[in-house]
Amino acid sequence: MRIDIITVLPELLKSPFEASILKRAIEKELVEVHLHNLRDYTDKTYNQVDDYQFGGGAGMVLMIEPIDKCISALKAQREYDEVIYMTPDGQTLNQKIANTLSLLENVIILCGHYKGVDQRVRDLFITKEISVGDYVLSGGELAAAILCDTIIRLIPGVLGNETSALTDSFQDNLLAPPVYTRPSEYKGVKVPEVLLSGNFPKIEEWRENEAHKRTKTLRPDLLTDEAP
Repeated sequence: MRIDIITVLPELLKSPFEASILKRAIEKELVEVHLHNLRDYTDKTYNQVDDYQFGGGAGMVLMIEPIDKCISALKAQREYDEVIYMTPDGQTLNQKIANTLSLLENVIILCGHYKGVDQRVRDLFITKEISVGDYVLSGGELAAAILCDTIIRLIPGVLGNETSALTDSFQDNLLAPPVYTRPSEYKGVKVPEVLLSGNFPKIEEWRENEAHKRTKTLRPDLLTDEAP
């Protein structure tokens, strides 16, 4: 999988891909992540990529021309499955979206900034708009990092145990059950006996029951979204 991220602050995005699971995925050549500085695609003085909005109002807007040049240069090299714009008013990211995107081959992610982008960018180039929550960040870079993490960890071979991602919260509209490790007793609090029993059918039954109980208590809305 290849992910191309268009941003005005590439330095803000480097760190997440230089550590942990994302770094290993890149080193194992399971994914390519390329950062593109939008300022490299403008001929304006001082590498300007934003301007005042028509009609007045506070906040600058990313101009269409440098974005068009960047996206067009990328599309001249390969086909892209999605061109994603990170924006607070996009579709809220969830596990189902991450699962779908992890199956794609080539993706462009455009990071919003300032007051956003010229609406014509969204009309002409963007195929999907994604939000990471009902709040506003200074730019789309951190949101893009979150999106990349949710996608890349699902690619086969990225996690040490490929079944790990399948038992995460929100897969099958359930929260994950409680997990425990050594010691089996700490300050008088014991691990549930079933987990120490070695009876794996019983353990799986316990985990499924606990997942349903936690979901019903903490996120009952997920259960109403279950497919009939």
